[in-house]
Amino acid sequence: MSRTATRIRTILPSTGRTALGATIAGGVLTGLASAPERMGRLFRRRYPTVAVTGMTGVGKSQLADRLSRRSSGNGVTEVGSAVMERRTRRSARLHGFRFLVVPGDNAATRLGALDEVFHDEPVDGVIHVVANGHATPRRTAGTTGRASATRDELLAAELEDWAITAHRIASMAVRRDKPVWLVIAVTKADLYADELDAVVDYYSPGSGSPFGDKIDELRALAGGAKLSVDVLPVSSQGGSPRGERKSALSAKQASAMVDALATRLAQLSGHV
Repeated sequence: MSRTATRIRTILPSTGRTALGATIAGGVLTGLASAPERMGRLFRRRYPTVAVTGMTGVGKSQLADRLSRRSSGNGVTEVGSAVMERRTRRSARLHGFRFLVVPGDNAATRLGALDEVFHDEPVDGVIHVVANGHATPRRTAGTTGRASATRDELLAAELEDWAITAHRIASMAVRRDKPVWLVIAVTKADLYADELDAVVDYYSPGSGSPFGDKIDELRALAGGAKLSVDVLPVSSQGGSPRGERKSALSAKQASAMVDALATRLAQLSGHV
C-alpha cells in the first residue's frame, strides 16, 4: 500500500474514507458521462454543420460537390434521409464541414428538411444559393415539354423561396446564444460576369433592392449582432466544354470563386 493511502487511512475514519471514495467514484462517473458531450462539441467545432438552401435549379448540389472536393482528402458523401444529402469536406488539419443540402422543390419533404436543419438539429451556418434569375426551370409534375420561365419570374420565385427560409433562420437565431452566419452564394456567375458588382449589391443588406430589403428584415428579426451576412459570386462552370455555350469565365476563374467561398467558410467557422 502506498504512503499516501496509508496516511489517508490513518487520518480519516472509515466513514470519511467511504465518503471520499464515493466522491472520487462520482467524479469519475460524471467525467465518463460527460465525455460523449465533450467529444460532440469537439467534433462540432472541427466539422460545423452547414445548411445549403435555395430554390430548385440554382445549383445547390453542384456547389456542395465543388466545396466538398476542395481538400487533399476525398470528399465523403453520406446518405442520410430522403430529404437531404450530407457531405463532408476535410483538410490536412482535420477541419471540415457537413453540408446538408435541403431539397428546393415546394413539397412537404422540403418543409420537413428545413425544420430539421433549423429546429431539430440547428446548423452552425447557412449557404443560401441564388442565381440572379438564371435558375434552371423545372417542369410542374404531370406536365410534358420543356419548362420555361422569364428572368423576372425566376427572381420573384427566389424572393418567395427566401421568405420561407428566412423565417426559419430568424427563429433559430433568436434561440441561440452565439451568432449565426449566412452566406448568400450567387451562382452561375459566368452568365453575368460583366455585372458582378451590381449583382452582389442586389443581394446585399442595405442595398434597397427587393432582396436586400428582405435581408434587412431578417437582420431586424434576428438581431443584427446575432447574424452576419456575406454575399459572394460563385460559378461551378468554367471554360467552354465542346458542344456547350462559351463561358465568360475561365476554369481557373471559376475555381478561384469556389476557393474564395471555401476560405470564407473556414474564417466564419474559426478554422483559420
